[in-house]
Amino acid sequence: MFAFLSSARKVLTRGVFVSATLALAACQPISIGGIGGGTSGGGSGPTIDTSVPVPVALLVPKSNKNASSVATSLENAARLAMADLTNVKIDLRVYDTAGSTEQAASLAQKAVADGAKIILGPLFADAANAAGVAITGQNVNVLSFSNNTSIAGGNVFVLGPTFENTAERLMSFAARQGKTKVLIAHPNNIEGQFGRNAIQQAATRNGIAVASVNDFEFSQPGVVAAVPQIKSAMDSTGADTIVLTSNSAGALPLLGQMLPEAGVNPANVQYMGLARWDVPAQTLELPGLQNGWFTMPDQGTVKNFEARYTQAYGNAPHQLAGLAYDGIAAIGALVEAGNSKALTSSALTQGAGFQGVAGAFRLRPNGTNERALSVAMVRDKQVVIIDPAPTKFAGAGF
Repeated sequence: MFAFLSSARKVLTRGVFVSATLALAACQPISIGGIGGGTSGGGSGPTIDTSVPVPVALLVPKSNKNASSVATSLENAARLAMADLTNVKIDLRVYDTAGSTEQAASLAQKAVADGAKIILGPLFADAANAAGVAITGQNVNVLSFSNNTSIAGGNVFVLGPTFENTAERLMSFAARQGKTKVLIAHPNNIEGQFGRNAIQQAATRNGIAVASVNDFEFSQPGVVAAVPQIKSAMDSTGADTIVLTSNSAGALPLLGQMLPEAGVNPANVQYMGLARWDVPAQTLELPGLQNGWFTMPDQGTVKNFEARYTQAYGNAPHQLAGLAYDGIAAIGALVEAGNSKALTSSALTQGAGFQGVAGAFRLRPNGTNERALSVAMVRDKQVVIIDPAPTKFAGAGF
């Protein structure tokens, strides 16, 4: 544990908080609707002939040295999903964005000119935003791999797991457990602001008061200085819950160690986290995380996909690969119904959603998504599922 915390302190000193997924899939947001989702409506979409192969453009950064392995994994997963379709043929056309925003915009236009009826990708948020803008008015929707909800809306949907979805799952569960006041602790950066906003909005929707919002400087001294301030805020507000937006590569190890030492006792206060607390496994040993809650997708379905991918391609998939599988699975399910309007926004946002790599998911009219998540607890340094992920959706969602 001490070695792990020492490593975490070094990471904090360098100021590297952002998780690999967020860094790859979100990057710096190009806002078209503010944090939390853009214009609702999602674009209209094309008319297609479901009796012939449907042209689908896959935009991935194949020649980008920092993301080529992700691109390969995404393409492989898309082809694996195509192989799983029974009565649908997909004409997959792959375009290399090289990780360039300008190239993504140009290739989105080329893909539509080539006959693409829907675009899957790009990976980076700014590229996805640019692609959507480049083909505005051409009746083609973009299913991007980003998790940055500030680019969602119009003809752009985000497939990546979002803070909003995680926050809603946590706050709705907390409300059912009788929690009434929450304190939010977050780094004062873009990632932290996204997390803060997501918790605030989800708490309001579920009747939970936000008792205090505590941000801290994006550094080790900032985290250390914030601990007594958080303790004071907990005492003065009587909050029964604290939400930590940070992940294991950021402030979580220090907060998980120092807050209990300062008197924020997990036996009396419910800890919750927006990030996965089981990665890496050492995180589960942190004192502040004992009996704490976080979310995770159904691991049975995830492991099934990983095993099938590994068997097909000889190596494990990148953690984002499932997003490409999900995109093809959704397209296939809609086209199989034989509806010529299968790829319009109204079809893409059907309430029943789709079955994907990590279980049920659905796209929302504002371009964001909702994914079925389990609520997990850290019990005796082990992960225990205390509220399993639903297997299907009911109603219109949040």
